[in-house]
Amino acid sequence: MIILAQTDAEILATFEVMAQLRPHLARDTYVARIRGLMASDGFRLAYVAEDGAARAVAGYRVLDMLYCGRFLSVDDLVADDRLRSRGHGKALMDWLKAEARREGCGHLELISNVVREAAHRFYFREGLAVDAFHFRVKL
Repeated sequence: MIILAQTDAEILATFEVMAQLRPHLARDTYVARIRGLMASDGFRLAYVAEDGAARAVAGYRVLDMLYCGRFLSVDDLVADDRLRSRGHGKALMDWLKAEARREGCGHLELISNVVREAAHRFYFREGLAVDAFHFRVKL
């Protein structure tokens, strides 16, 4: 079952899995951080729930930009590393694609660190392709 986290309890239920991807996050400030992103940037948090626990988590936003129109941007996508290859990540990716269509988006995109090779294999299997460079400068 895919749950769109709305309550503080649902948000907190995603922490253990999200922290596998974002280890700098702290449990005691996690809900407030997510709530802040929801309020300021339209951040949304969805997760695969199984046996009362989060198994895969996605943080995403729906954006509209001049260069490409309306799209769903995935900030965070992680499946519990103790339960990989059980279909949780695929179920969440399928849900995100459907969510993008429901929101009238022309495409889904995500940014992935260059060292996450296993994740990249998954993204390629799911039909995603590399079509741009993402440049950054620290300020």
